[in-house]
Amino acid sequence: MARYIGPVCRLCRRENLKMYLKGDRCYTDKCAIERRPYPPGQHGQNRVKFSEYGVQLREKQKVKRIYGILERQFRLYYERASRKKGKTGEILLQLLEQRLDNVVFRMGFADTRAEARQLVRHSHVTVNGRKVNIPSYQVRVGDRISIREKSRKIERIQQALEAVDRRGVPSWLEVDKEKFEGVVKGLPVREELTLPIQEQLIVELYSK
Repeated sequence: MARYIGPVCRLCRRENLKMYLKGDRCYTDKCAIERRPYPPGQHGQNRVKFSEYGVQLREKQKVKRIYGILERQFRLYYERASRKKGKTGEILLQLLEQRLDNVVFRMGFADTRAEARQLVRHSHVTVNGRKVNIPSYQVRVGDRISIREKSRKIERIQQALEAVDRRGVPSWLEVDKEKFEGVVKGLPVREELTLPIQEQLIVELYSK
């Protein structure tokens, strides 16, 4: 299995960016990038100058790690985006945002995307009343995402919903915390992706 199962704080330090991969811990002074704001490894504190290719590669790696996607799957998303009309980079991010695990995270049912992926895989989530356990499932405008009745007593889900106001819910989603459900009102908006992502660098990398 190729999925990364090591310490995720190393990933944030490698990209020199707080990617909020550990949920609540990332908002405290225990956050690794706050305590050691340099890349991991014995040479982490040395000054490194990246080439043009290196900058593009780091940007691609950063987006992959934010959404928890492997290389082959990420390239397939890029190929799908390149076949659509419009800006390839923005369409790529739109496709990633429409993943079911990301939507569950954005709606506040989980503290991290990894936790949201686990909720989906364990069949705690329904789409339009039907059980869906595929994290990469692409949601559409008008879809209703809900937590199954039997799963609403799970403490982690309740804790995540209590903290959703701090993180905020994107304008293209609508959440009813009392009913443990949300609706996809529209397509993801690029301006609401607050993490510093330069998608054009990814397009340049794959265009070579």
